[in-house]
Amino acid sequence: MAVERGKDSPLLPTSPAQVAGTNGNANGAGLAPSNANYRLRLNPNQDHRADNYDDLGMEFTPLLFSSLERYLPPNLLDVPRDTKYKYMRDILRRYSTEGERTREQKHKEYRQKIVSNYQPLYRELYTMNPSMFFVQSFLKAFNANEKNKDESIKSIMSEPAPGVYTFDMLQPRFCEMLLSEVENFEKWVHETKFRIMRPNTMNKFGAVLDDFGMQGTLDKLMEDFIRHISKIFFPDVGGYSLDSHHGFVVEYGMDRDVELGFHVDDSEVTLNVCLGKQFTGGELFFRGVRCEKHVNSETHPEEIFDYSHSPGRAIIHRGRHRHGARATTSGHRINLLLWCRSSVFRELKKHKKEFINFCGECKREKKARLLHSVAARKKELLVGEGDVAS
Repeated sequence: MAVERGKDSPLLPTSPAQVAGTNGNANGAGLAPSNANYRLRLNPNQDHRADNYDDLGMEFTPLLFSSLERYLPPNLLDVPRDTKYKYMRDILRRYSTEGERTREQKHKEYRQKIVSNYQPLYRELYTMNPSMFFVQSFLKAFNANEKNKDESIKSIMSEPAPGVYTFDMLQPRFCEMLLSEVENFEKWVHETKFRIMRPNTMNKFGAVLDDFGMQGTLDKLMEDFIRHISKIFFPDVGGYSLDSHHGFVVEYGMDRDVELGFHVDDSEVTLNVCLGKQFTGGELFFRGVRCEKHVNSETHPEEIFDYSHSPGRAIIHRGRHRHGARATTSGHRINLLLWCRSSVFRELKKHKKEFINFCGECKREKKARLLHSVAARKKELLVGEGDVAS
């Protein structure tokens, strides 16, 4: 079993074991503590509306700050943004090594070199435009008032297998434009002989959309749409706190990658949308959700599910849902992938054993232990009744 990985995993905040408190600043004056005792809350304030950090030139992704802000101590939630930013930045620096920060800086320089030289074919793709990107049913679901939005989103979803959801998402014209943009980028790479990073260790073809300028568009896609879907369907893996992503396209065909082996993704939640073109084969096959401990355990009949791609239609699932792609037997298939990650969940997972509740095998083991315990207790009671009768 392979773990499909992209680039570096997101950086992690301070330990949730060190819960709320701002170094004894009881008056809540809104000043970040002056010593090293930085703390976060164990549970986020879900009602707090976080600030936007997009306009700040930062060493960490802006979405990470927006997500982490909900975990700040109560007396820091409503202080000036600059105060919160410095407080969270110092926490993140303590939990990221110099090597990690150096790699991140080098990757930023790599991206900047591409963006400075590559000329986009369709500049309108580089800013989120929901009415141009999404089909009407998807837009209508998200335009519902806040009170009814969850039910509205659920109404456009199909669940063909437990934990796997499908829905119509992208307009045909958008798919065509994105395919042309990727082809244009690949042409530029070939002509300039620029050495690019491929999406992950398992795909030799495809492109990382974030690397040639589409990070902002994909940030908005995750923040405004996928995070809300994930909050509804995947709260057990941090769907409510997605704060970073890895966005890319993969290409399959006789002159591209043909198939993809059995694996799990380096994500909490994965969005997968077929862009086209004409093809046969390439079905996804799913074989149950597993934690790290049980990733190679056997598959049970009820966990077997196969999915056939259709252009513009999305499928969304937990990253730990084991899957693969069968061979594309003819034509050319290109898919958009968005690996959505929660640095908060990844840190919490280290400290709370119940976070493995999403794993199918852990659930089976727990059920077996419970049945064994009940059977043993019944036996004890029966023995006790026999003793009384004699």
